[in-house]
Amino acid sequence: MKNRVIFPFVALCAVMTVMVGILDAQEARNKRIGSAAATELLIPVGARDMAMGGSSIAISAGVEAIHWNPAGLALLTTSSEALFSSMSYIADINLNYGALGISFGRKGVVGISVRSLDFGDIPLTTNDDPEGNAGRTYSPSFITVGLSWALAFSDRVNVGATIKAISEKMGRAYGSGFAADLGVQYHGLAGIPGLNVGITMKNFGSQFSFGGSGLLRRATSSEGRRPEQHYLSDAASFELPSVVEIGLTYVHTFGENMELSTNSAFVNNNMGLDSYRLGGELGIGLQKARFYLRGGIELAPGEEDVDEFIFGPTLGAGLYYEAVGINFMLDYAWRQVEYFNDNSVISLKFGF
Repeated sequence: MKNRVIFPFVALCAVMTVMVGILDAQEARNKRIGSAAATELLIPVGARDMAMGGSSIAISAGVEAIHWNPAGLALLTTSSEALFSSMSYIADINLNYGALGISFGRKGVVGISVRSLDFGDIPLTTNDDPEGNAGRTYSPSFITVGLSWALAFSDRVNVGATIKAISEKMGRAYGSGFAADLGVQYHGLAGIPGLNVGITMKNFGSQFSFGGSGLLRRATSSEGRRPEQHYLSDAASFELPSVVEIGLTYVHTFGENMELSTNSAFVNNNMGLDSYRLGGELGIGLQKARFYLRGGIELAPGEEDVDEFIFGPTLGAGLYYEAVGINFMLDYAWRQVEYFNDNSVISLKFGF
């Protein structure tokens, strides 16, 4: 039992050491804003946690936690759980997300997740047809598939990890890479019931590389007498947008039918601005149903200098209903956005 408690603490200390070691590099990171690949990994999924501004990494639970903190996957309350989510993002882009988690008892919980960006049909322009008069179109395909595992070492400590395969395809050019997420949650911090802490490391992996026939260019060699032919452009590889997050939550109950959680989180972005998240959730029980109200905001000091952060406060609501052999969770979230239409997310979760 002692080993089960010591191991999570060692992992917790390791994550904190890494985080502290990179806190002083913000000025250098600001110079690298916009140079990361696969930034779609940072787009939030699931309405519940997004409605709280992403501040709930200490209490995120079930298959929705695969994105926010994979350790929360261990908090599955049923033998299996499925989540379907759709977000209206920016510039007519939609993000669709699906996840499935299955509990294997003391061996932990295994989850699989798929996220896909839908760009719609984009007019195809070329050197010969710069106006796209031919009416041809193409549709980029950005897909990420994740395999997760989480384990509750005790009623206080749970850990989790996710391995992700990332694929981007745009016309005849494509990119690919792999990344990993690690997470820890500790409940009842300092012996205080309801005080929880969560730490995650996300998107740490290989360089993201590009290839495909779309990188071929017709040119004439400057040496010899060879005719015009195709040459392959050697595309550079890019780093992934890795982040380290630490969150603190206090959950307080009022009688048997009301619960309030207040959340805070710090986000250290390896290739962008650090940010602070604040949020909360009020839950009201009504026999077999439960109603939730949520709100949150993410603040990024220094955003005025780089004009990078366009997202504002978030609001949301949820309805939980428990039926015979199955339960349902319907969530909605809204986020204010500058320059574009506001984001809206709807999620439907089943437990059985």
